[in-house]
Amino acid sequence: MLIMTFCATALLIHLVSLGWIYRRKTRTRKATHPAQTARPAVSILRPFCGIENNLEATLRSTFLLDWPVYEVVFCVEDADDPAIPLVRRLMAEHPDVASSLLVGNSRVSVNPKLNNLVKGWEAARYPWIVLADSNVLAPKDYLAQLFARWEPDTGMVCSPPVGSAPAGFAAEVEAAWLNSFQARWQMLADEIGFGFAQGKTMLFHRGLIDRAGGFARLADEVAEDAASTKIVREAGLSVRLVDIPFPQPLGRRTWQGIWRRQLRWARLRRVSFPLFFLPEILVGGAFPFAAAIAGSVAGLWSPAAVLAYGALWYGCELLVIRAFCWPLGRDTPLALVLRDLALPVLWVSAWFGNGFVWRGHSMAVQQHLSPRNAYRLRHAIDRTKAKARAFRSAWH
Repeated sequence: MLIMTFCATALLIHLVSLGWIYRRKTRTRKATHPAQTARPAVSILRPFCGIENNLEATLRSTFLLDWPVYEVVFCVEDADDPAIPLVRRLMAEHPDVASSLLVGNSRVSVNPKLNNLVKGWEAARYPWIVLADSNVLAPKDYLAQLFARWEPDTGMVCSPPVGSAPAGFAAEVEAAWLNSFQARWQMLADEIGFGFAQGKTMLFHRGLIDRAGGFARLADEVAEDAASTKIVREAGLSVRLVDIPFPQPLGRRTWQGIWRRQLRWARLRRVSFPLFFLPEILVGGAFPFAAAIAGSVAGLWSPAAVLAYGALWYGCELLVIRAFCWPLGRDTPLALVLRDLALPVLWVSAWFGNGFVWRGHSMAVQQHLSPRNAYRLRHAIDRTKAKARAFRSAWH
């Protein structure tokens, strides 16, 4: 009886979560905040580092947005970065869009992305700011979709990544991980009022960050998205997600790369949001199917019932994948099964170990900004402000 109850409850939660997010495909929202209709000027900060899969397509998409006034501020650490010629070429090809390239690095926190963004934050000319990773593919209505979710009690709008254009089975598995698992549960959290940020795309107003203590506050956590979420919640506001997450072209992936990324994100969730991380062990199909097989062995139901259980579980997930136009092929069912088998192993691994490597930088998930680094960050921001004023003067 206990096994039957567990299997039924797990299936019900699974189906409800899929059905709940399916509504986002057809929902029409009414404007409830002036920013949704005023279409204010926006500064888009795009940090980059090296050549990535589909980098030209993702960066080019930033110049093709349907928005009246915006600027693109590219940020890079190294003056010899191999992607700089590409960025300069894209800027030259789109002179109608205000853009700039800022080179340099302020080593003021444990987060290399944040160090890279300091200069861009201070150079941004507009109070509405979007932080967008270099591997995000922006549709033409990118900014319109972000502002469509800005409501009176909103402090930030963001988007989780959804994998697109996978090349090879490893990339299919990562797409299954990103899309109908991570994006699905993050959208469900948004639906029930517990939205949290993910650093691929984040829109906020500079005033919120300034009132919270300035850009230095984003270094309170190893991950700037976790720090941003806490700033928004401290202000009594909400983090919201776009209705349809923006794509991230995957290209070819390696098994080692997939595991390292998922382990890094799991360890960051464990430290930043431990109460939400704890139940992740029960999410996915591994335990329900283990229980279903055990019930079959014990004679509680037939093997055919187990197959029907699996067909309903994954069949409904495949329908949602199709509805959202996420990658769907003959290998997708196997990718979903492999993902679910890996989830318990990932959860256990996240509790053992603290370090990870991100873009060649050794980091630890429990590192926080020391008082000395906080002073260095504030000092670096002051220096960058002076440079930004000179940059604006030269621009005009």
